[in-house]
Amino acid sequence: EYGGYYAWGETEEEDNYDWSTYKWCNGSYDTMTKYCIDSDYGTVDNKTILDLEDDVAHVKWGGSWRMPTIEEYEELGRLCTLVWCSVNNVFGCKVIGPNGNNVFFPAAGNVVVGWLNTLYNKEDYTYCAYCIELEFAESELGYDAYDREMGLSVRPVCK
Repeated sequence: EYGGYYAWGETEEEDNYDWSTYKWCNGSYDTMTKYCIDSDYGTVDNKTILDLEDDVAHVKWGGSWRMPTIEEYEELGRLCTLVWCSVNNVFGCKVIGPNGNNVFFPAAGNVVVGWLNTLYNKEDYTYCAYCIELEFAESELGYDAYDREMGLSVRPVCK
């Protein structure tokens, strides 16, 4: 299935994804109330990784389910082969590991596939309103910043 859409750090789907409805701010990108490392964007708590109670994968499925880390995602990019295909009439990308095991990521919107569990912090640039989203190019995995109040898919992992 394509799955639901969630703002980063929220555990319920919404009808409207924008700053006025985002749980962790007071209506705008510069009024963050949680997951903020810069006072220009709200109340600083220096949290850059989701707490489990704000991780939709953990909240919905429990146990050791959670959103993936950037390190886990980078490992897929280094070690795996990508094959674009349909599985049960759902288009997406099959990621095949060196041992032949695979995982299927439904392409739930453009090339953006879903959230990682981390605020955006790349090359000494951090912007509290962005979090890391994972995406697929034609033959490689990538990630970039995406406004955290937007609704994206979640592709959970577990131990």
